[in-house]
Amino acid sequence: MNNRKTAIRFFTIADYEEEEVWLHNQHKNGWKLSRMIPPCFFIFEKCTPEDVTYRLDYKNNTETNNYFQIIRDYGWEYIGRCVGWLYLRKPLSETYSEQDGEIFSDNESRIEMINHVAKTRLLPSCLIIFLCCVLPNLSKGIETSDPLATVFTVVFSILTLIYLYLLIHCGFKLRKLRKKYTND
Repeated sequence: MNNRKTAIRFFTIADYEEEEVWLHNQHKNGWKLSRMIPPCFFIFEKCTPEDVTYRLDYKNNTETNNYFQIIRDYGWEYIGRCVGWLYLRKPLSETYSEQDGEIFSDNESRIEMINHVAKTRLLPSCLIIFLCCVLPNLSKGIETSDPLATVFTVVFSILTLIYLYLLIHCGFKLRKLRKKYTND
């Protein structure tokens, strides 16, 4: 009998709420999250099916011992970190109010996290990857008449389109989340 499974699932930086729901459903089906391997591998262990709330918090390695103590004091189990995200879980049986199932005390804290994600992940990736990797290779391929360069130009063009799609998707989704928590 296999007590471990690996699931491959890709979530963008703006899909963290969907990821929380997916992890909750996995646990409800008898698979608790054990660890994550970037970019999209989730390692699960067989467990008793249970209603467990999963929450992600983006700290990007800025968390302190005080942060972890507060998390423990409120009954959250720290699972691990992956690319700046901290993974936490808490059985619903240990929550006595809706607020007990949340790691943020208010919408202002949620908006602050969304802004932190945008500033430290979205914008830098935009500048670094696009300006330093994609554009130079794309322009080099356009300037050359070598057939191999044409292949690279096509590949980089496709990668640029995928990258732009993901960038726009994440930007709009983070903006939508910010608006959701501003209006609540």
